[in-house]
Amino acid sequence: MRTILALSFSLALAPLGLAGDWPLHRGNATQTGVSTEKLPVKLSVLWEYKTKDVMESTPIIVDGIVYVGGYDSNLCAIDLKSGVLKWKSKLGLIKAPAAYSKGKVYVGDADGKFYCVDASNGAVLWKFEADGEITAAPNFAGDTVLIPSHDASLYCLDMATGKKMWEFKTEGPIYGGVAVADGKTYVAGCDSQMHSIDVKTGKPLGSIDLKGQSGSAATVDGDTLYLGTMSNQVLAIDLKKLKIIWEFEAPKRRQGFYGSAALTDNLVLIGSRDSKMWAIDRKTGKSSWDFLTENRVDSSAVVVNGIAYFGSFDKKFYSVEVATGKKLDDIDVDGAIIGSPAVADGCIVITTEKGTVYCLGAKK
Repeated sequence: MRTILALSFSLALAPLGLAGDWPLHRGNATQTGVSTEKLPVKLSVLWEYKTKDVMESTPIIVDGIVYVGGYDSNLCAIDLKSGVLKWKSKLGLIKAPAAYSKGKVYVGDADGKFYCVDASNGAVLWKFEADGEITAAPNFAGDTVLIPSHDASLYCLDMATGKKMWEFKTEGPIYGGVAVADGKTYVAGCDSQMHSIDVKTGKPLGSIDLKGQSGSAATVDGDTLYLGTMSNQVLAIDLKKLKIIWEFEAPKRRQGFYGSAALTDNLVLIGSRDSKMWAIDRKTGKSSWDFLTENRVDSSAVVVNGIAYFGSFDKKFYSVEVATGKKLDDIDVDGAIIGSPAVADGCIVITTEKGTVYCLGAKK
């Protein structure tokens, strides 16, 4: 069923991202989940690519190619325009999003192996082995790549060789990705701490008690970081003072926030296992609106031209007006949507637990 409502854009919702490619899990190093691409209000399925097992990873898109891995152990490169497979590389069971830089794709697997592959053909260029599962997306800092692992470590590797430059140990597994901003990286995990780390040296710069574990990627804008926790809170943190500015909890049926935040100039958008997408005022930490789906929302939203796009375990992909929280459209897909969307070249790409990659956009 589709519902199309009148669209009224808010000029205050200037996006924080850039149009073009989507080379990282949340589009950019600060993990804001926003693009200035143009998408239609009413999305149509342009193509589907089916794999043979579950997919929960977020795709990335660079130079017209979609890169995504799945439980069938393949990293796939798919043409964005046609949906035709360019190549696939047998690596290991992949839950984590990949990342792209300078002609290479980087991705980790459930066995703790982290791969650098040639983006043109999928050939493995080097491999690094952690001591725990990798479910988080990589991020980049200069000529290094950062990899969080379930072995309670954040690794920094040389992008060209895979040589370990430094390792930062926490007190628990790390499920979510890291943000990189102003020479620092920010990581949160199952030790209930948010750590600030110097990206060049790996030295700790400080930490703050989150009062609960986190499986989300941190999202940074300026001197403020936003993060969801498994203990049912969304936090805004002052990065200069390493102090919590505000804490948000749903007034009823409190559940964990497992997805990552998308930011506009005045809102934090984040999904919860209470089946809702929440819009929280960035200044006050108060709810501006909430949108109810029919199942939990682990998928992180992306914001494009005043519209929030996100999936749910209810097997629907939603388009919601950011200014009001009104539904503009929904599309039925073949399974639960666990990963987050990727946006590029007028298209939005998602995956489902049934192992299908969907490309959505304007029907020609």
